[in-house]
Amino acid sequence: MPKPISHDSLRHTADQVYRYMVSDHTCNWGMDIQHWDWVPGVGVIAILSYYENTRDEEVLDYLIKWARTNMPTSEQEIVINAVAPFAIFPALYEYTHDPLFLEESLRVGQWILTEAPRTREGAFEHTVTENVSFPEQVWADTIFMAVLFLARLARVTGDDSYAIEAVRQVELHLELLEDKETCVMFHGWNCIAQDHMSAARWTRANAWIAVGTPMIMQELEGIATLSQEAMKRYRAMMHGLIHFQQANGLWATVMDRPEFYPETSGSAGIACGMLKAIRQGLIDNAYEDSAFRALKAIVQKVLPSGEVTGVSGGTPVMPSIEAYHDIPCHPTLYGQGLVLMLFSELL
Repeated sequence: MPKPISHDSLRHTADQVYRYMVSDHTCNWGMDIQHWDWVPGVGVIAILSYYENTRDEEVLDYLIKWARTNMPTSEQEIVINAVAPFAIFPALYEYTHDPLFLEESLRVGQWILTEAPRTREGAFEHTVTENVSFPEQVWADTIFMAVLFLARLARVTGDDSYAIEAVRQVELHLELLEDKETCVMFHGWNCIAQDHMSAARWTRANAWIAVGTPMIMQELEGIATLSQEAMKRYRAMMHGLIHFQQANGLWATVMDRPEFYPETSGSAGIACGMLKAIRQGLIDNAYEDSAFRALKAIVQKVLPSGEVTGVSGGTPVMPSIEAYHDIPCHPTLYGQGLVLMLFSELL
């Protein structure tokens, strides 16, 4: 299937998405980029991807300014979810040679290795900035929010300890979250109850792993590799995802519930993951058709203002599958970000 949008049109739409992200959205939880947490973290990771595929110096200047402005607020208590913004620091150190970016990265990297809460299996416990805890819970989100940072720090420092931990976490998450019936991933795993809680095959959970895994493996190239068993699980997940893609090119917010609303951010993350995995030789070119079908639908979800529509709000592991369908949709930096990353992959 040929790419369903021209390069110039895609670049224009990507620029609209980016500019909507960096506009003033003060006091808007989903869109205010000027604070430190996972939501703006996904945003700046995506903006870095946009820069690296366009080499637009204005974009890099924005990221450097954002990091220096918001870094003081990162000194609060570290939690796994709020590691996300640090994922741009290794690259900013390389681009600027400012030692502060490396120093902060090493501080957080050591916290992860020595202090981050873990489950009995050794996986990172999913800790968040909100005043709520999820004891001994493993969430798919962690792959993108924290493990990507570890892989990038491993590449910049050459320190094997970060690479070994990154590989271990990817392998554990793939093992613990795998649905053996469909091969896609469940949203979470409860190590105390030894179950997947509501057992939702949530689309954005699969997106975090679909796109996060090839990003991590790219960073670790020549340093560390996933086990054959983990790669088998990743490929089986990607194959399983194809079966849940709807005729409109998107995935429902819970993918095996086609009557639930189609969700843009998860669909974009899955499509971006397919393209990245193809580029790295992790999966074959046949997946390009699925990715382009998703791209065609996602472009239609972008308003002229650059706002990405059809993005579900922040979603913990919900008490029931039906509860996922009750999550309202509104613009968010992670929605904008996953779409921007998909577009950037083709620029």
